Amino acid sequence: MRSASGAFIVFQNYNFNKSVSLTIYHKFDFGSVFCNQSPMSKSNQLKFSPEVFGYPLLFVMLLWIVYWVEARFNINFNPYGIYPRRLEGLRGIVFSPFIHGSLKHLFNNSVPLFVLTAALFYFYREIRWKVLILGLLFTGVATWAIGRPSLHIGASGVVYLLASFLFFKGIFSKQYQLTALALAVVFLYGGMLWYVFPVDPKISWEGHLAGFFVGLVFAFLFKGNPIERKKYEWEREDYIPENDPFLQQFDENGNFIELPKEPVENSVPSSIKEKVAEENRKVVKIVYSLKKKDKDKSK
Repeated sequence: MRSASGAFIVFQNYNFNKSVSLTIYHKFDFGSVFCNQSPMSKSNQLKFSPEVFGYPLLFVMLLWIVYWVEARFNINFNPYGIYPRRLEGLRGIVFSPFIHGSLKHLFNNSVPLFVLTAALFYFYREIRWKVLILGLLFTGVATWAIGRPSLHIGASGVVYLLASFLFFKGIFSKQYQLTALALAVVFLYGGMLWYVFPVDPKISWEGHLAGFFVGLVFAFLFKGNPIERKKYEWEREDYIPENDPFLQQFDENGNFIELPKEPVENSVPSSIKEKVAEENRKVVKIVYSLKKKDKDKSK
């Protein structure tokens, strides 16, 4: 019989006499035999929490609030964008991701920004703020250094930062969950790669290129994996093959051998043994009584 935890329970019945019987069960947990995974800290577990969606949603809402303020009060925040190689253009490193030129521009950045930020917060909990904040700053600095002499606004540089980081970090980690995330990023936003090149003069391809390379560099710099790799029994340093109960069932040529079974008496508690012995010591007296058949009645 299989238990809910994945272990197999085998029942064995032993009948010593009519009055005493014993049922012994053995529990075999094959997961503990083949895989010995050290306990993971809470920080290394993929655990959903409201902040996974909460902070990305708050980030996107800030973009829409800024755009609403511009439209409602007829204010133009574009001068607060990044103007490359000008001192006043440095303020755009912080402000430019929150400024957008049109509703279409804002919407095109909002959806991928929310999805990619949520993925970052879920899979990379320990480094999420470092990647997001430092990445935003370094992307802005790189755009200020290499950009054309024009105002650069929008959160697209952060989008390229997140997409690049999630892709390359997932490939470098060699963890199947993170690799699957990297492939999902390519499937959803692989077409954005074309816009790191000057295909459209109205698009700040310099900001896209800066975010792409900053994400790539971050994937190299942040070495740790957020998901702890399962460590099997034979991968442990103190592993001794001769003591492995599974390998003991095979000879040196790989042929299966049947191990001798332990005597039943060794598994029986001493109290049961004493009770059985006491029952066996009892003298059983059998009395036979003969009764003559009444001939008269039989006639």
